[in-house]
Amino acid sequence: MLRIRGAVVALILAAALPGCKIIKTPTAEEKAAQAAKSAFDPAAKVDAIWQSQAIPDLEKRAGDLKTVMQAAASNPDEAGIKYGNPRKQSTSPWTYAVKLKGKIVAVDTASRAATLDVDVDGDGKADAKVQIGPAIRGTALRDALDFVDFNEFKNQIEWAQFGKAFNEKVNTSFLAALPKDGLTGKTVDVTGAFPLPTSGQLPLITPSALTLGQGS
Repeated sequence: MLRIRGAVVALILAAALPGCKIIKTPTAEEKAAQAAKSAFDPAAKVDAIWQSQAIPDLEKRAGDLKTVMQAAASNPDEAGIKYGNPRKQSTSPWTYAVKLKGKIVAVDTASRAATLDVDVDGDGKADAKVQIGPAIRGTALRDALDFVDFNEFKNQIEWAQFGKAFNEKVNTSFLAALPKDGLTGKTVDVTGAFPLPTSGQLPLITPSALTLGQGS
């Protein structure tokens, strides 16, 4: 009787074996490889949207500097909805997409956060500062895009990395090749974005596109 019971148990176990799955414990190297594969890549995310979404979005919604500044002074929220990202974080300042064309009246390349002072209305005075890097302050390009939503990111760190990746993108795309000498007196055509400046301060524009002309 015991032999029969034993045979029955053996048959049950044998029948159950094909349905069993042995899970292999991953090695440290395998865990590291999987983590790297699933890690957030801000540069790749920016690359994926730069030409297809970011550039067209900024070009389409950018207003000329005078119009945007007047709108922002009159009603920052309405201006932000038209020229910026309505889905921005409530505590963040408005950031506006803008276009401008003017004459470079001053250049600051003493620090890595180099800028151009641009006269747009022809009075000889600067109306805006344009960042030319290599160090670029802020996250204006990210913040002006109306299809970008903070809630789509895992945390604040990823959000910050994403914003920085836009600055790195414009550096590698065109700013790194920009000459740093002999710029004063030349004309410049810029599309970009800037956060609402404090009273008395010039708008600090991060370019998404920049074209140098000849002196005028």
